[in-house]
Amino acid sequence: MRTANRVASLLLAAALLAGGALLAVQALLVTLDQRAPLLARTGWYDALTGTRWSDPGVRAVAGGAVLLGLAVLAAQLRRWTPVRLSIDERDGWHLHRRCVERRLADAAATVPGVRQARVRVRRRGDQWRPRIRATGDPAARAEVEFAVRQELHRLAAPRTGRIEIRLLPQGRPA
Repeated sequence: MRTANRVASLLLAAALLAGGALLAVQALLVTLDQRAPLLARTGWYDALTGTRWSDPGVRAVAGGAVLLGLAVLAAQLRRWTPVRLSIDERDGWHLHRRCVERRLADAAATVPGVRQARVRVRRRGDQWRPRIRATGDPAARAEVEFAVRQELHRLAAPRTGRIEIRLLPQGRPA
C-alpha cells in the first residue's frame, strides 16, 4: 500500500503543479493585457454555465468521483499488516514479519507431538502478539509456549504480550 500511496501522491502532485503553472501563466497574460492562448475564456465559461446537474454525463462523472474517493478513503482507513516488526524504536532495528512467523512456527513444531504449526504475529503498540495454530496434543500447550518464548528471546523481541495458542487434536484440520 505504501507504493500505491506514493504513486498516487506523485500523480496528484504533478497534476496540481501543471494546473497551477498553467493558471499562473494564464493570469499573468491576462494581467498584462496580452492575448491568452492557453485557455479560451468564453469556451470553458459557456460550457460550465450551460451544463446542468440533470445531464447524464455530469451525474456519471460525479458518481465516479464519489466512488473513487470512497475507495481511497477505505484503503487509507484499513489497518494493513506490517511487513516489518521493530525490535527497538530507538535503534531502528527491525525484523521481517514473515521471517519471524516462520521461525516461531519452526520452534512450535519442535515440540514432540506438535505438527503443522502456523503463526501470525500482530503488533499492538510496542508489543508483539503471536497467534499459534497447530495440530497436536492439547496437553503440550505449556511446552509450545515455552519454545515460542525461547525463540522470541533469541530474536531479541521487545515486550511480548499474551501468546495465543490453539492446539487441535489430530483428527481435526488446523
